[in-house]
Amino acid sequence: MEELSIRIKIADREYPMKVKPEDEERVRQAGRLINERIAAYKNQFGIEDKQDLLAMVAFDSLVEKMSSEEKQQAFGKALAEKVNHLNQIVSQSIL
Repeated sequence: MEELSIRIKIADREYPMKVKPEDEERVRQAGRLINERIAAYKNQFGIEDKQDLLAMVAFDSLVEKMSSEEKQQAFGKALAEKVNHLNQIVSQSIL
């Protein structure tokens, strides 16, 4: 499958990328979200330094990712426990 050559602007700098056609919109949306977060931190804290703003966005994004993964793991564990419980009920009712 052929990749598309696109340019994403983040913090006033353009970055060339090659992406699969099915990933293009997700990549563009990620760029928009990064820029929105940069603008929010800039407004909230009055920070002008792009490197500081990017570091804050990266840190915030990683904390969100870690939190999401923890919630997903907890959900998976709870789901597995419920399935095991249901399997036990079904096994007992068959006997």
